[in-house]
Amino acid sequence: MAEHSNGGHTAIVIGGGLAGMLAVTALTGHVDTVTVIERDRYPEGRAFRKGVPQARHLHILLRGGSLALEELLPGTVAALGEAGARRLYLSRDLLTRTPTGWQRRFDERRHLTLSVTRPVLDSVVRERVLRAAAGSATRVEVLEATEATGLTGDAGRVTGVRVRSRDGAPGGRAERELPAALVVDASGRGSRAPQWFAALGRSAPQEETVDAGIAYATRMYRPKDPATAPDAGVNVPGWPECPRGAAYVPVEDGKWLLTLSGVRGHHPPTDAAEFTAFSATVGDPYVHELLDRAEPLSAVHGFRDTCNRRRHFERPGALPEGFLVLGDAGCTFNPVYGQGMSVAALGALAVRTTLADGGGLRPGIAAEAQRAVARAVEPAWLAAVGADRPYASPGDTKAGVGERLSTWYIARLSARASIDPVVGAAFRDVFSLTAPPTRLVAPQIFLRTVFLPRRPGLPGPPATIEAL
Repeated sequence: MAEHSNGGHTAIVIGGGLAGMLAVTALTGHVDTVTVIERDRYPEGRAFRKGVPQARHLHILLRGGSLALEELLPGTVAALGEAGARRLYLSRDLLTRTPTGWQRRFDERRHLTLSVTRPVLDSVVRERVLRAAAGSATRVEVLEATEATGLTGDAGRVTGVRVRSRDGAPGGRAERELPAALVVDASGRGSRAPQWFAALGRSAPQEETVDAGIAYATRMYRPKDPATAPDAGVNVPGWPECPRGAAYVPVEDGKWLLTLSGVRGHHPPTDAAEFTAFSATVGDPYVHELLDRAEPLSAVHGFRDTCNRRRHFERPGALPEGFLVLGDAGCTFNPVYGQGMSVAALGALAVRTTLADGGGLRPGIAAEAQRAVARAVEPAWLAAVGADRPYASPGDTKAGVGERLSTWYIARLSARASIDPVVGAAFRDVFSLTAPPTRLVAPQIFLRTVFLPRRPGLPGPPATIEAL
């Protein structure tokens, strides 16, 4: 193992965003020092920052992600609530329009979801991670405005990271090497791990892609009269016959975010007037009607990099010793499904559990942790690619027979879930990442999905919450 100057074992985390901070928590107590390499400078207070490309868009933390975050950092969910995060129970507090009609509204309080803007989430998590580390035996150092330019070592083992300053000071662009026993790539969608592998003389990992060609655009609003604000968020996902969608969800400080989406040829505009007009073309006019009661607070911000991409670092021989990949750097989801932050938390928890069970850093532990991360990713990946496969481009990884059957079954199950509280609860268990996909083929769920007749959902948004 690499030795720090004080003689202890060290780790480097590339990326100081949410996944990077959670990686710090996973490593705390298992190494003497963690150095975080962050390209940006963190903003003062809870403000947007350039290095988070999706920062101005809708972010949710699913129940499975909240549970993982609480296990990693006890008290964080409460702290997010104190900072203004909105608590939504999926069946009760989110009105969903499906291809077959509106989903019935059940008083089901088992799928708590947090809706919060990214600056609030990042700052709360970062503050708590650094505070927890300060009370531990692990020293954490954050190098802001510093860029990772490559890995040191060889094809068999990574021994550290090459970095340079981005501050622009004279001589500051010179590269230097930081040694480490473990390097964690948490640098997000823009990870350069495949190029860095090539420089070390090893092949990039096998990669899967499913690209629905979805783009989305977001604008912030405030209800003109808080007394007449909706009592629930609204979700109108697109479907093949109507490939435009909308989500209108509350966040902190009485504000709401509207995200409009569409596949190729149906991308939402970023012009304000055209954005409003586009909201009238999604699968139901309800969201467009709500905008008459709201005032915009921001410009329209667009985003187009929505490809599902998975790099299989967990496969035999794909990972050099001393290297680990977490979050979007390894598996990137179409952001419209709101899974990324939850999967990052579940992945970090898998890393911490592996280190604790495996006795800390030792040869082979990174590969074990990477396999554990892959297991945490799998349910969300199957859900995302199953939903996007009908829109996939010809060059994407082809669906096998199993995936095609799964896509057919999920479509039927989704329709049943909108009217059936039993199937709906199972569907939300899996969507919320609190149950494995096998929950959807349990005998009771399978029989109700396949053999009960398909029936339409409600003709309009439900105002009544049905008791269970």
